[in-house]
Amino acid sequence: MTSPVRMYDSLPLALSRLTHRPDTGRHPSATLRQHAGKQPVLQLSRPIRALGIALCIGAFALTTTGAHAQTRPKQVAQAEFEEEVVPQRYAANPEVDAFINDIVARDGFERAELQRVFSRVVFSQTAARLAAPPATPGQKNWTKYEKNFLDNTRINGGVRFWNQNAATLSRAAKQYGVPEEIIVAIIGVETIYGRNMGNFRTIDALTTLAFDYPPARNRSERMALFRNELENLLLYARERGVDPFSIYGSYAGAIGIPQFMPSSIRNYAVDYTGDGKINLTTDVADAIGSVANFLRQHGWQPGQPVVWNIAGDRGSQGLAEAGADGQPEPHWKLGDFIKAGMLMNEPRLDVGASLDTPVLIVDLPTPGQATQYRMGLNNFYVLTRYNRSFFYAMSVYDLADAIKAARAP
Repeated sequence: MTSPVRMYDSLPLALSRLTHRPDTGRHPSATLRQHAGKQPVLQLSRPIRALGIALCIGAFALTTTGAHAQTRPKQVAQAEFEEEVVPQRYAANPEVDAFINDIVARDGFERAELQRVFSRVVFSQTAARLAAPPATPGQKNWTKYEKNFLDNTRINGGVRFWNQNAATLSRAAKQYGVPEEIIVAIIGVETIYGRNMGNFRTIDALTTLAFDYPPARNRSERMALFRNELENLLLYARERGVDPFSIYGSYAGAIGIPQFMPSSIRNYAVDYTGDGKINLTTDVADAIGSVANFLRQHGWQPGQPVVWNIAGDRGSQGLAEAGADGQPEPHWKLGDFIKAGMLMNEPRLDVGASLDTPVLIVDLPTPGQATQYRMGLNNFYVLTRYNRSFFYAMSVYDLADAIKAARAP
């Protein structure tokens, strides 16, 4: 959601429902080809791998009848926005031409065919607008954020989804060691169980963000990330023999029920149905298996906790505040805090036996309220690989708890 899934706390929100209107011209029907005798090799630089965290998932492209790629969802989008169409914006564009030269050399594409593809790509004003940082950054608000996900729609929908796919979820939990409720909650947060997968043509969205990313502090790094995802989209389309213009997803290029980015699809998606193809758009089993595989490949530890609760006394909360440095990796040890006087609100925790456990402090601020703190463990860090946001990972965990409780007899 990769590690290249998401960079924004807001990405899984209702923005995924927004759509754009691509051009109505004819698109190349031929699939991308490779020069004879050349092997496709994708070499990611370390900075790009570090920038892309997750998925997502995540962090993305799937199948129609007889094709192995995601195509436009059948449902009618709830909202539609007109686009500022700049004819052939990416044809004979020096930056695009340099990108084409790079992937021709690296991956064996045919230059003329890529030039035809980019002559048809449409600039997505809506994708650029949604990716732009706010003019006046707002305060983080955990209470408001969590309400977007911890609602009856996602809790009750999660129970139904679990019941309808109980056998597949049980199989994935046993195979990958990821609890059913975590898999269900991620899919619930991302797309409300496949209801809102996005209706942007993925090649338009990724090209726009790769070459026309709006002004931002780290604009060049983000464009590098999206160029990597664009390359992965083209590789995926070639590998599956599909028209890259047939693939649809979110404004940031995330695809399917679990909202995987193209690199995540190529690296972590699995054929969990066993039908010989991967379809994250309409095949729920493939989505379930792919989410579980993504988390396990990023270091999920079966049977281990995600977070621990910290006691509410003033001293423990003060120590939590001092340790909340924003780093997502567990880099403290539980003993660092216990020796300083922190108390834990975990009756079943054997503190003495857990002093060497790596931990991090999760801070969840809400304006006008005391900041909430929890202690995150390795599995919490793995959730941030899907979307590198404490708010996101904590929402997934809390939604998972709520769904499990609601489903209990």
